[in-house]
Amino acid sequence: MVKNRYNETMAKKKKKSQKRAWRFLKIQMVLISLVLLAIAYYYIGGYATKVAALHQEAVDFVASSDANTFRSSETSMVYDCNGDVISYLKGEKDVYYLTSGEIPVYAKQALVSVEDKKFYTHHGVDYKAIVRAVWAMYRNGKVTQGASTITQQLARDVFLTQDKTWERKIEEIYIAVELEKKYSKDEILEYYINNIYFKNGYYGLEAAAQGYFSKSARDLSLSQIAFLCAIPNNPKYYNPLEHMDHTLTRRDKILDDMLKEKVISKNSYETAINEQIVLNMSEQSKNDYVETFAYYCATRALMETNGFKFQTVFSSDAEQEAYNEAYEEAYNEWNTSLFTGGYRIYTTMDLTMQGMLQDAVDKNLSKFTEKNEEGIYTLQSAAVCIDNTTGMVRAIVGGRSQDFNGYTLNRGFQSYRQPGSSIKPILVYTPMLERGYTADSIVYDGKVEDGPANSDGTYLGNITFRRAVELSRNTIAWKLFDELKPEVGFSYLQAMNFARLDKNDIRLPSALGGLTNGVSPLEMAKAYATLENDGKYRNPSCILKIEDSSGNVIYQADQSEVQIYKTNAARAMTDILEGVLVSGTGKGLALSDMACAGKTGTTNDNKDGWFVGYTPYYTTSVWVGYDQPKKLPGLTGSSYPGNIWKSFMSKLHKDLPRADFVDAAQMEELVVEDLPQEQTAEEKPEENTEEEEGQTQLLEEDEDAWQ
Repeated sequence: MVKNRYNETMAKKKKKSQKRAWRFLKIQMVLISLVLLAIAYYYIGGYATKVAALHQEAVDFVASSDANTFRSSETSMVYDCNGDVISYLKGEKDVYYLTSGEIPVYAKQALVSVEDKKFYTHHGVDYKAIVRAVWAMYRNGKVTQGASTITQQLARDVFLTQDKTWERKIEEIYIAVELEKKYSKDEILEYYINNIYFKNGYYGLEAAAQGYFSKSARDLSLSQIAFLCAIPNNPKYYNPLEHMDHTLTRRDKILDDMLKEKVISKNSYETAINEQIVLNMSEQSKNDYVETFAYYCATRALMETNGFKFQTVFSSDAEQEAYNEAYEEAYNEWNTSLFTGGYRIYTTMDLTMQGMLQDAVDKNLSKFTEKNEEGIYTLQSAAVCIDNTTGMVRAIVGGRSQDFNGYTLNRGFQSYRQPGSSIKPILVYTPMLERGYTADSIVYDGKVEDGPANSDGTYLGNITFRRAVELSRNTIAWKLFDELKPEVGFSYLQAMNFARLDKNDIRLPSALGGLTNGVSPLEMAKAYATLENDGKYRNPSCILKIEDSSGNVIYQADQSEVQIYKTNAARAMTDILEGVLVSGTGKGLALSDMACAGKTGTTNDNKDGWFVGYTPYYTTSVWVGYDQPKKLPGLTGSSYPGNIWKSFMSKLHKDLPRADFVDAAQMEELVVEDLPQEQTAEEKPEENTEEEEGQTQLLEEDEDAWQ
């Protein structure tokens, strides 16, 4: 009986065992079938090819990378003449790159502790962490743990998008593995810390330190470092500008982790955890006209460094059109690079002088309050100051001061207007001094058939060359330009790279400023600075040097000189222009106890007023007018422009020792045979002492608005 029960029990156990074995076998068969189906689907569905392609792409990404790959978007900085930052040029990313040795040790320890504790032991991927993350997601029904290593995050930030797809995740893993093969742990951590996003436009630790605390990363406290390292895990959630409490909570967790990892002491922990975090967001003022001019000059410097050849004279319209297209393409390319290249751009701009020049413009035009629909003053001014020692620009004002979002038109170098009589010394008079005329040569002021009249409607008969310049007699300039020949006169402007000259300008009316497109204040300043510099021309940039993100000098200013006017002619012209400020159209504008020379300019109907003058120290040009040309009663070169010039230059020279111009030596034998030194008077009417200048009533030249 007992034996039968035993046999029955054993039979039942055997039967159950067989059932379990069969069930296990069926499960295994199902699993094998599923695996086989998955494999078949993997290959037949094309996934094998896709994964293989992702792997190859990852290999190619890393193989073609180098240290520059991880520095591709860096913030450039522009400095003034004292080495202070004028502006930061940042594109989509605001990045200040730190080398591994420049990164605070606490920052490395903090990020490793909170983001990837096994960073120094894994080979790019932490597979156990991936399993834990998957299990946690299954258990909690949502993602509660991160699985990406620091290397994977670097792979995603630099090489991939943030799209959450299986393809992106697979490629991220492949790239991470390849990165670990090519780069050391220190290099990977350096690249990571410089590329992670700290919210609010700040990429990289240094950018975050500057942005949130207005200090360098090397000057941050342990608590501030942990605070910043809290942000990248979830920049939106830990954004300190919106969720300071979230950021502080994660800072505390990071400090806890660092204490547990024994990378900080208990005392350091206590000090950091109790430190109050106070943000000190950097608010950089905008130096509108300085910045736009500096960016323009820096862009052209980079173009030059990379082989672009600048040109202002063309043999045909087709050649000019081709050049303009090439210029625009190159300019756009290198201008864009300013915002991503991490350049350090050192300029000659002096913000104190800039403020003085801006103040002179604003105060002298303060009574003109009319504005257009955009809120911009209708009456405008522009001025440029060049250092005569170096030939470099020290200050540039492109318009009146006013609140305005973004950058405004910089009329100092972007606007071209009719120069009026201010063109005469550089286009007519100095070239004629090279050809035998002197300050004492006698010229005849009389009516010119089919030519201009003088602004006061009178004619003075026989007068000296000097007096003709001082009183800005239109008839004299016209006749001398006819003798010189317009094409000869324009060769001087072409040699000084005036940009908007037109073939139609080679005509007699140009002697009085009747140009098709006009000139810019920058161009007028550089031409008069050439006179002061004994006739030698220098490019009036503001860029001293440019360094790349690694500190290598890639551009150095080369102020080589080109002789435009003969030395004696330039010195003689300066001597004559001194008289303009004493007994000529600029009477009353001379500086006290400082040698100075200059010339006024006024166009038809008082639409444009110019004054360009210089001392042995500085050259400054000033323009006043409406953006859309119209008459301004009382506007002459000696009125608003002259007053702006004197106001600025007086302050600028206040503490400078008196300096005098170099006198011309005995005139060389420069006489051109067919150009007489003197002209015989036909008759001399009663002299008119009125010292007003203006353009001929016969000239209705094209007065284009700024372009």
